Amino acid sequence: MGALDYISNFCTVSRRRTKRKPMQTVEIKVKMDCDGCERRVKNAVTNMKGVKSVEVNRKQSRVTVTGNVEPNRVLKRVKSTGKRAEFWPYIPQHVVYYPYASGAYDKKAPAGFVRNVVQAYPGSSSHAPEENFVSFFSDDNVHACSIM
Repeated sequence: MGALDYISNFCTVSRRRTKRKPMQTVEIKVKMDCDGCERRVKNAVTNMKGVKSVEVNRKQSRVTVTGNVEPNRVLKRVKSTGKRAEFWPYIPQHVVYYPYASGAYDKKAPAGFVRNVVQAYPGSSSHAPEENFVSFFSDDNVHACSIM
């Protein structure tokens, strides 16, 4: 059957396969004040092609869209409703090593979330506290301490 399959590939007309967008979750921060705002944003995003589910959390000002969509198109569609929108800038506080680093702590963030900044991760800065303590002690001479 291998030869027949090989020959049949030449005889059949194949259509170009369009590349499907990968399934992904897009989180957007949108300021919503009332049920009308929430409904308007949800309807605008639900009608997009490739959207599987839409979750709106008005208390956190958060819209979560799941499906085969492009994040920039979802953001553009939400902005077309007249609302100010941006990609979700927060991450859970328990994920961050230094949640109170400059720029990470945000009073406007929902409870349990901090801003996603580079300084909040260890190793991103050469001035991390762990690295500075290592240089105080010497393995060669254990009685020599640079602190004293």
